[in-house]
Amino acid sequence: MRRAVLVGCVLWTLAGTAFAQEPPPRIGPIVLDLHGTIPRFPDEDPALAASRGLSISELPGTGLGVEAGAHLYFFRWRAITFGFGGEIVTARAKQTPPAAAKGLQAVTEGFRSLGSQLSFNFGSGKGWSYLSGGIGRSNWSIVPDKVPRIPADDDVLKTINYGGGARWFIRSHLAFSFDVRFYALNPGTPSAGYPASPRTTFLSIGAGVSLKP
Repeated sequence: MRRAVLVGCVLWTLAGTAFAQEPPPRIGPIVLDLHGTIPRFPDEDPALAASRGLSISELPGTGLGVEAGAHLYFFRWRAITFGFGGEIVTARAKQTPPAAAKGLQAVTEGFRSLGSQLSFNFGSGKGWSYLSGGIGRSNWSIVPDKVPRIPADDDVLKTINYGGGARWFIRSHLAFSFDVRFYALNPGTPSAGYPASPRTTFLSIGAGVSLKP
């Protein structure tokens, strides 16, 4: 009888604990991102170099940047939470040739983009991964030092962004997050006697923090 009472008490305690546990919080409803980024600009494309009258060895390549985003999570279907938002990106790369390299110019490359994102999110409010993509507009400049910008450096190019990442909330309102993203840019326009810049896709890797208001 004592054993039966003891077992019943244990089962009652376990059941009470299970019912007392709250389900994991839902994703969102709003998240703000701030990431440092490392863009890998193309540096082996002869068509891109020709669009600015440069040689391949003068293209800068890898740079540094900042990305800020805001996302609203508005609908959940089974294991997927849908989100919509946007991002602002700015990045810069510079290539300075060694003093012994004759005929090469120092070149600064700049990228600015404003775009939307639709995301598919998997997980809970304590942490989740996502896949996302969207459309926006970008400005991509490649300018040798002491040389004026040409109209191509101020072109506004239609841009598709796509990629994925994850967020881990170490506190209720603060998360570590990372994002891996591709930017696919439309061709530019011919300018200053140079051919148009080609259709281009490059990779950018970002990491930083996410905030829930």
